[in-house]
Amino acid sequence: MKKWGFLIVLLVCGCVVFINYGSIFEPKVDINVEVVEYENAKVEDSGTADNTQKIKITKEQIYQGNLLLVNSEYPVRKEGVKSDVVNLFKRNELVKGYGVLYNDTYLSEDIALEFSEMIAAAEKDGVDNFWITSGYRSFDEQKELYQEMGSNAALPAGYSEHNLGLSLDVGTTQTTMAKAPEGEWIENNAWKFGFILRYPEDKSDITGIQYEPWHIRYVGLPHSAIMKKKNFVLEEYLDYLEENKNVSAKVEGKNYTVSYYPFSENMTIDIPKDKEYVISGDNMGGVIVTVYE
Repeated sequence: MKKWGFLIVLLVCGCVVFINYGSIFEPKVDINVEVVEYENAKVEDSGTADNTQKIKITKEQIYQGNLLLVNSEYPVRKEGVKSDVVNLFKRNELVKGYGVLYNDTYLSEDIALEFSEMIAAAEKDGVDNFWITSGYRSFDEQKELYQEMGSNAALPAGYSEHNLGLSLDVGTTQTTMAKAPEGEWIENNAWKFGFILRYPEDKSDITGIQYEPWHIRYVGLPHSAIMKKKNFVLEEYLDYLEENKNVSAKVEGKNYTVSYYPFSENMTIDIPKDKEYVISGDNMGGVIVTVYE
């Protein structure tokens, strides 16, 4: 399956905004990430009810979160679409150090903030010619694109990660992303900020999508770090979690335990009260709980 790629041309009919003023973010620069994995680890439990909390898991949570698998088998459910999608062209404070190609470019506000932090780090490394060419697309927009471009260049409505609000296409004004310093930087460093290159060159037999050096997807830490370390795409990572059930990782001094649970009715999960946690579905029938401190 192919998708529509972009090579950006400057001076695009007044539809481009480029902002490079003082940062309102605290960039994650010069970050050193150490990942240490311990397969089959378990979420630490104090053993007393007073120090744990029971979290009820609903069926809807299978289809919500940053780790949702979207491909030809598992389409986007409406409950999985990010609720904080905004027009980047109208939110200049979210756009730092990069250009926006079209004035109707949408993205999750949370993901836009994470992307801006990543771009600040790239700029510190001397790589600073990034543009967003596509972000969130509604189902109707995806349907129109599919009808216009055909199955060799676009995906049907509901079967594109762009329908989630977690993915974006990134370009540069210099050359194609496969050859540009921006593409190389993303491939080597995006994982430090929770992003993954969703469709690598050597994984098309697994993803079903040809190499797309411009398409990145937010999954968050520690998932992006573990995926980078083990050379996993999202399909492989979710299979890995389902098989191992519990995996622990240490990233930049922070300890994480990632646990997979198949969904069942009246399901609850015990989590220590003194730790933070994030729950994401996998869009297939399970939930992943990430506990950290």
